Amino acid sequence: QVQLVESGGGLVQAGGSLRLSCAASGVIFSIYLMAWYRQAPGKQRELVAYITSTGRTKYADSVKGRFTISRDNPENMVYLQMSSLKPEDTAVYYCNAHRDAVDYWGQGTQVTVSS
Repeated sequence: QVQLVESGGGLVQAGGSLRLSCAASGVIFSIYLMAWYRQAPGKQRELVAYITSTGRTKYADSVKGRFTISRDNPENMVYLQMSSLKPEDTAVYYCNAHRDAVDYWGQGTQVTVSS
C-alpha cells in the first residue's frame, strides 16, 4: 500500500523559512516523479515544484528563487525548503508521487505565513 506522509508545516512570520518533508512507502520511490502542490482556501490546487527520478527540477514562477525541492532516494524522502516566505504562500501543501498516469497523494500539511 502506497503511503505519503508530509511533515514540517506550521506557522511562520513573513520572511521566515520552513522545510517540508515527505516520507514515501510502498513504492519504488526512485522511479517516481515527486512533487509538491499547494491549495489555498477557495483556490485550486497548484503545482509548486517537482523533481524527476534523475533530479531535474521545475518550479512555479511564484516560488522560483525562494523554494528548493530535493530528494533522498535511499531514504525514500522528498523535501521542500521554503525561504523568504510570504503571506500568499499560506496553503495546505501536498506531496505527490507520479508515474505512468498514476498519482499518489499525502494528507497535506498546513503552512501559515503571518504578515
